Amino acid sequence: MVNPEQILNSNFQNSKFSYWILFVICVLVMGIFVIGCSTQKTESKATITIWHWMTDRQPAFLELARRYEAKTGVKVNFELYAPSDAYAQKVRAACQGNTLPDIFGILGEKRDFASFVKAGYILDLTPYMEEDSGLWKNSFFSEALSVNEFPEGNSYGVKPGIYAAPIDVMTIQMLYNKDLFRQLGLDPNRPPQTFGEFLEIGKKIKAAEIQGLVSGWGEMWMIDCLANNYAFNLMGKDKVLATIRGEVPYTDPDWIRVFRLFKEMQESGVLYNGIVTMINKTAEQLFANEKAVFAFNGSWCVNVYKGMNPNLNYGVMLPPKVSENFPMSIWGGAGSSFMVNAKSKNKEEAVKFLKWLTDKDQQAYLAEATNNLPANKESVREIPEVLSQFASAMRFATHPNVWGISEFSAVIEAFDKGIQSIIIGEKTPEQVAQEVQKIKERELAKRK
Repeated sequence: MVNPEQILNSNFQNSKFSYWILFVICVLVMGIFVIGCSTQKTESKATITIWHWMTDRQPAFLELARRYEAKTGVKVNFELYAPSDAYAQKVRAACQGNTLPDIFGILGEKRDFASFVKAGYILDLTPYMEEDSGLWKNSFFSEALSVNEFPEGNSYGVKPGIYAAPIDVMTIQMLYNKDLFRQLGLDPNRPPQTFGEFLEIGKKIKAAEIQGLVSGWGEMWMIDCLANNYAFNLMGKDKVLATIRGEVPYTDPDWIRVFRLFKEMQESGVLYNGIVTMINKTAEQLFANEKAVFAFNGSWCVNVYKGMNPNLNYGVMLPPKVSENFPMSIWGGAGSSFMVNAKSKNKEEAVKFLKWLTDKDQQAYLAEATNNLPANKESVREIPEVLSQFASAMRFATHPNVWGISEFSAVIEAFDKGIQSIIIGEKTPEQVAQEVQKIKERELAKRK
């Protein structure tokens, strides 16, 4: 006969053993959970935040971010802030508040770029560019890199180096409507090569009562661009830079000749009525809708025109030269560039992403999706014909950001506004030259 007390004792022992087993299992499970969480935390990937202003490229950027995350596990957030003025203000405010993202771009002059570098907000990319025998550096057009580089002895006091990676390049040239050329009795495959030929077409435009050249000359920097083109053509780079240094006055006959070119364009009828108050978006709409024979615009316009009028029949040309003494230089180089925040905890991951973004496959995708010229040389052969016309002029490219010296802002403003006043007939080229030189002398005196 079984003793009940024995049964109770046996059940108690079994129960005690079961509880002990359950306790051990719980400890093991919790240990695995903690180890798993710890491993997951260790293996978690960084999230990179990028600010930009390029509205036309946001869909392409988002697609590239998706591809990069699938490839590496690193999430990339492209945050769009537009228009460009609002973006520039946001970046300046973030700089003051020390809240810049991992990657960003700067909209401004070279001196603005330099101020960010000197404040410690931009990482020097030179060591990364020169890794593997300069593999990353050598993949770019040299003109694109030079815009982001501070050479030895630069006037900004910045340590020599490359401080940004270009994601595309641009050249600014003239465009012409081939169908309107035919309407004017002109050869659509032969745009004007000389300034004299350009003015003769202006007479035909005037007689036909249609409109000539459109451009965003209400924004002034585009006036500055064309005026610089002709200054280089008339007097050469050395004399232009000597003027900026204060060694040649703006009352020099060559500069008066530059000012006079705009008077001659207005008198010939080659300029669109109201061009001095026109913003570039309006100019792009007019040219895309075949309301103007010529446009002065950058290679970014290819994507803009495609969206406005896919059937637009146009060609690309250098500004017609005035002189045979020097080549016709055009503004070109890096169109848009990204900088890495030197104070970011994710700066190494940010550099890795920029290397991937500027590799030939991603550059080819961006060129196809946005119709912008790729900064990677190896991607150029995969671009449309009209973009190739812009790219072929890269050998003529220059830009104030690579000159190593900058003109005073007050002088640039007086120069550009002076050209506007010449176009509308308020002042003569000689008067503008004197006024600009007076401001130049005032600014130089402040330095002493």
